[in-house]
Amino acid sequence: MSTPPLPGSRGRPRSVEIIADGVPLSRRHARIARFCEKALMNAGFTTWAVSILLCGDERMTALNSRYRRRREATDVLSFPEEEGRKGEPVAGDLAISIDALRRNAAVFEVSENEEMKRLLVHGLLHLAGMDHGRGRRGEMLTLQERLLDTLQSEKIFGETRK
Repeated sequence: MSTPPLPGSRGRPRSVEIIADGVPLSRRHARIARFCEKALMNAGFTTWAVSILLCGDERMTALNSRYRRRREATDVLSFPEEEGRKGEPVAGDLAISIDALRRNAAVFEVSENEEMKRLLVHGLLHLAGMDHGRGRRGEMLTLQERLLDTLQSEKIFGETRK
């Protein structure tokens, strides 16, 4: 789903596209796109071009095997186009396994809605050039939790009750 520039963005491109492969998409794609836009704005970014693939474990295993040489499904993968920094475009692709999302929600005893928001924010921060594996763990996870707190009332996916 592509969106036009928002008021005050001075013509800067802002788009979030949602694609489903093997999982139902229904009406939630618009809510997911709006959530991503709010998260990026709240993180201080002004431009972005993001596509999100919602898939099952089979597709995620193939992606993880191809790009990370791990023959297992994971919950979210990020493929940045560029290393982003505040004030610079955030661009790239995310893949989210709905099967893994549901498992995570059950294990952590949270709603699927809460888990989807966590996966989206985590993936978006990776697209923005943040990495929790290279000594910046505290910064990325602190921002992730701040964004999730700010956007906690957003209803974007599945059942919204714990």
